[in-house]
Order: sequence, then C-alpha cells, then structure tokens
Amino acid sequence: MPESDPTSKELMPRVVLFLLGMVALWTLLCGLSHRAPDLDGLEELVWASSLELGYTKHPPVPSWFMHILTQIFGRPVWLTFFAGQMMSALALWFIWRLGCEFTTPRKALIATLVVSTSIYFSLRGTIYNHNTAQLWSIAAATWLFYRALRHQATSSWILLGAVCAVATMTKYSAFIQFAAFFCFMLRQGSFSKARTWTGLAWALAAYAIVISPHVYWLADNAFQPLRYADSSLDTGGRLEAFKDILDFTLDQAARLSPMLVVWLAWRQWSRRGARALYSAGAAVERKKYYAAELSAWDRSFLLWVGLTPFLSTVLISALLGTRLVASWGTTFFILFGFYALWRMQGDERANLRRIAIIVIAVHVLLAAGYALGRGPLAWHSGRDTRSMFPGAIISEKMNDIWKQHVPDTPLTLVASDTWLGGNIAIHRGMRTQVFINGDYAESPWLDPDNALDCGVLVVYSRLTKGEPAAGLQALASQARWHGATQQRWSSEKSPMIDLNWAIIPPGPACAAR
Repeated sequence: MPESDPTSKELMPRVVLFLLGMVALWTLLCGLSHRAPDLDGLEELVWASSLELGYTKHPPVPSWFMHILTQIFGRPVWLTFFAGQMMSALALWFIWRLGCEFTTPRKALIATLVVSTSIYFSLRGTIYNHNTAQLWSIAAATWLFYRALRHQATSSWILLGAVCAVATMTKYSAFIQFAAFFCFMLRQGSFSKARTWTGLAWALAAYAIVISPHVYWLADNAFQPLRYADSSLDTGGRLEAFKDILDFTLDQAARLSPMLVVWLAWRQWSRRGARALYSAGAAVERKKYYAAELSAWDRSFLLWVGLTPFLSTVLISALLGTRLVASWGTTFFILFGFYALWRMQGDERANLRRIAIIVIAVHVLLAAGYALGRGPLAWHSGRDTRSMFPGAIISEKMNDIWKQHVPDTPLTLVASDTWLGGNIAIHRGMRTQVFINGDYAESPWLDPDNALDCGVLVVYSRLTKGEPAAGLQALASQARWHGATQQRWSSEKSPMIDLNWAIIPPGPACAAR
C-alpha cells in the first residue's frame, strides 16, 4: 500500500496519540512507584556526564541521547523510564511506517498495536539500556531496508547505511539484524541485480562515514567494548549452553505472551460478534485472511527478516556453545505483530477498534500491576528491590557527612560503584559526578590531572555490591576521615544497608577552579 494512501494521513494523529499515551502511562506510573531507576538506566545517567565516543562496556549512542535529556530535565529518577519508553514508541512508529508500505494503514496499525504489548515494548520498555535504546534504530533500519530493496532509491540506501551505523554504535548485536537482511537478499536473488550493488555501495559509504569516529576510538582504546562483549558470551560448557538456549526460548515466549493474550481476546470477541449476526439471521461471509492479500515478496520479507534473528542466534549458540541472556532478544521480534495478519480476517475498521480497546486495557493492567508490585508491595514486604532503594535518603545522609568535614566546598565527586555512587550523585545536582570504582578508564569524564582537586567522597556497601574494587580501597587508604553508617532499605522489614565512607579533602588547587 503506497504511503500516499489518504488513510495513512487520517490515522497518523491516532497513532501519535496512542504512542504518547503509552509513554505517559508507563513513565507516570513508574515515576510514582519507583524510588530509584533500574540499574541499567542509572548507569546511563552516570555515563551521560559527558559525550564520549565510547565506554569500556558499550558503544556510546544511548549515553548521547541521555546526555541531551539531562541537559533539558536534569537527572530525576523518572527520566530513565521516559527515555526507555521514548525509544519504544519511536520504534513502534517505524514499525507502523513499514506496515504502510505493503498493507493498509489500518492493518499496519493493528500489527503495531499487537506488538506494543510484548514485554520488550511495554514493561521492559521502561528500562533504558542498550537493548531498549536499539529498538528504534533496528525498526528504522528494517523499514529503510524494505524501501531500499523495493524502490532502489539512492536516498533510502544512504539513510539505511547511516541508521545501521547508529544501530551498531548503540549495541554491536545490530549485526544479527544485518545478517537477517543478508539472508533475505540471498533468498530473493537481490545480489544478481546491478542496481542492488550500487545501492549497497552507497549504504556502505554512509555506514563507514558515520561509524568512523567510533572505530577510531575503539582502536585507540584497545577495543574494550568488544572485549567486554566477547567475555559476555562465555559459558560453562556445551551442556550449560543448551540449558541457556532452553531458558532463553522460554523467556522469549513469556515476554511475547501478552501478544497472544491480545489475539485470543480479539478472536473471542470476533466470534461472539459473528455468532450474534448468525443468530439474527444475517449471512456471515467467510473472507480471506489478511496475509493472503500480501504479495509473495512481502510475506517472504516478514518471515525471513522477522524470524532470522531469533533462529540464527539460537543456532549459533548451539554450534559454538555461547551464553544467552533473555534481554539480548529485545530487538528480535519487532515484526511479530504482523504475524497476526496470518490469522485475521473481516472488516478492518471493526478489528482495529477491538484490537485498540484490548491493547489499551492490556497496557493499563501491565503498567498498574508493575507499579504496584515494584512500589507499595515491594515496600511493605521489605524486599531489597532496586525500585525501593533509598537513593535520595542516602544521598542526603552522605552530603551531611561531607558538609560536617568539608563545610566550604560542595560535594562534586563520589567514588563508588555505579549503583550506589549514581544514586548519591543524581540527587546532588548536575555538578556531582561518579568516579566509578576509582578507575579513570571507567570514568572518562574525569581528568586524572585534576579530578581530585576538590576532594572526593568514597562510599561502598558490601550488602549491595560485595567487597569494594581495588581502586576504591586505594582511595580510602588516602582519606583523612573514615566512618560508617546505616540506612534501612525500605520498610522496617527490609535489611539494613551498610555505608562505609571516607573523605579526601579538597586541595589548594580547588580554590582556583
């Protein structure tokens, strides 16, 4: 279906309204129920202290986005939930745009609504990490790949290359999606066409230009993120790898299960409507499934590009015995909403209305249940969940200790692990940075020549992190003042958090800064 279809313009405001409503719903409920961000979200808040071309664990794009947001909003707890949902909503927008290429805008919206309920777009869409941040670029790349192959426009090939580079600089797992593109091109015989090779040349040129600064950084920093990614694949042997595959598959099924709930609810609703018409004596015409209206090329695209990421990942893990983690599947299922078209038929207006009602209900129930479980229920049960971590209280307590010993200089540097130090720093304002594990390689926003000029508060908790890193112990050994205090995690049933602190006071150079 061409984009000039007037229905596309008619539906566009509704699509935008749904996406904004989804972002608002999840951000509001998580913001109200959580006292601290998720670990990955907090890590991004810490890394967003500066714009770097790379970090020791990951490529830089998610931290760039977070840096922009912190310049606008500061570092409130809710910002990480908002950022994650913005990535989710943007991905859904591109999924709808893709659907409008080969089917009607209404059917494309049905598929988009269905996939929006998967845990990756809904509940885990509130976790701003490299997996969630990659959703939009993988969805955009898939749309541009479709357009490039179908229409062979040079602009589509150039944009495809640029967006693929952004996807790579978000997380290197983007190559799994690129492999799916390659497999589909093989299946369709695309490499036999000269114009495809010309388009690929444009795409590769754009890719190389966009990614070259990061490649330079990688070479200059001993390819640290690639080594981290390689170490993440290590497993305990072939048997352990097969167990990972089983767990990974079951986890993906569970995370996609809300989509099945939506489809079953729609099916039951539609059957009741059909039975009512039949009982009233009306003729019920049996129509073709929506997928039958798609071209063979489009059905092949959905199946090859949609299924290859999951299947190839499982196959490679089985062959090489590599580790699998459930969240690595975040971007694998972006086209799965379109598979509902294989079993849907009838009036698309009525089906869209029913699907929209069911999907909104599912989002509200998921968001409310998640907020309740991670908020009041976690508090009253006394569980040591990260959502109930008393970051603001600990930050205030540490700042009071700092002011008792250093009354004339504000606290601007906290040496700790990312979780504890980040929770202290985000509640102290934009000037306060984290010296992660006392390691300058992990904290590229700090200049080793003057980072400690205005002093540093060293804090570690064995309850939340175990034994402190060697860098923290080295800093603590240089401190003038030492001490320890405690803070309960949440309610009176919760465990106590040990807070071991040390202060290196400001030096003479601080006055000149």
